[in-house]
Amino acid sequence: MTTTDSFLTEAPPVHWISRAAFPIISTSLFATQGALGYAVYREWWWLAVPLVIVCCHLMHGMLIGFHEASHRMLRKSRLLNEIDGQLIAVFSLMSFTLYRAAHQTHHSHLGTERDEELWPFVLTKTPRWARVLAAFLELFAGMLFTPLLFLRTFLRTGSPIRSARVRKRIWMELTLMVAVWVCILTTVAALDLWKYFLWMHLIPGAIAANLQSWRKYIEHVGLTGSTVRSATRSIVADGWVGKAVSLTLLHEPYHGVHHLRGGLFHAEMPHYASELHPELPEERAPFPSYTRALADLVRGLSDPRVGAQWQHVSDQRPESNVHARV
Repeated sequence: MTTTDSFLTEAPPVHWISRAAFPIISTSLFATQGALGYAVYREWWWLAVPLVIVCCHLMHGMLIGFHEASHRMLRKSRLLNEIDGQLIAVFSLMSFTLYRAAHQTHHSHLGTERDEELWPFVLTKTPRWARVLAAFLELFAGMLFTPLLFLRTFLRTGSPIRSARVRKRIWMELTLMVAVWVCILTTVAALDLWKYFLWMHLIPGAIAANLQSWRKYIEHVGLTGSTVRSATRSIVADGWVGKAVSLTLLHEPYHGVHHLRGGLFHAEMPHYASELHPELPEERAPFPSYTRALADLVRGLSDPRVGAQWQHVSDQRPESNVHARV
């Protein structure tokens, strides 16, 4: 879709807070982690619990920063972009290069059987019980399921990642990840820091990974359209709370814009919200909140599927195309 020059001219400049979203998220996370560590040290559990909740959301924002880095859009500096991506990858049990390679299939083949990121929901021959099980594991054990999902893409027969150079780099990154975690866990065990590891990393990290999975499912699962707008749920909130959430999630709620304009810096995506309005009967208007989009997702979780190929399956149930925008 091409945007007119007049629209580009009229688009307001990006606010500095929007541009600084990732530094704000990362600084806030470090500050919250420091406060959480002190609360755990003093055993102020009444304070530790809300701080963990804040950490969960900020860690989710960092995972979206990892996604932005895979598009080389997190930092202006190529070197800093790669460093940030590699650091987040290690602590997320991921290979940065593997994620980048597999994520390209998601953009190139959205919702088709070649979309590795939405396996197994894009495969019409996958039994319903297997898709339901995969959804359950990804939504409630995302910290482990997501790395395994990408490892499957890398290790399976017929992997789309064929470059010998890329595969070598992935093996190096996986080796580095294992070495770093051996050092971390050895240090934690030697100094008996399990209490801090549990509260400051494992609990918020596991919940953040699940939040990442739920957001991914909200964006695509249950949709069987053939265009970006019919295969993607976007959220365009009008209130300040919704806009704050969007900022701390690096404007990922404007997900349809991200698919329409993959090379767009996240801070600029709100300016292209008008491109999310439906142009075909099957296409979906943006939701006004994650709550509305979540309700739409939940209706299809009993039989999770993604992609227009499901339209030709005899037991296909009609997709809900009408939702309120208030």
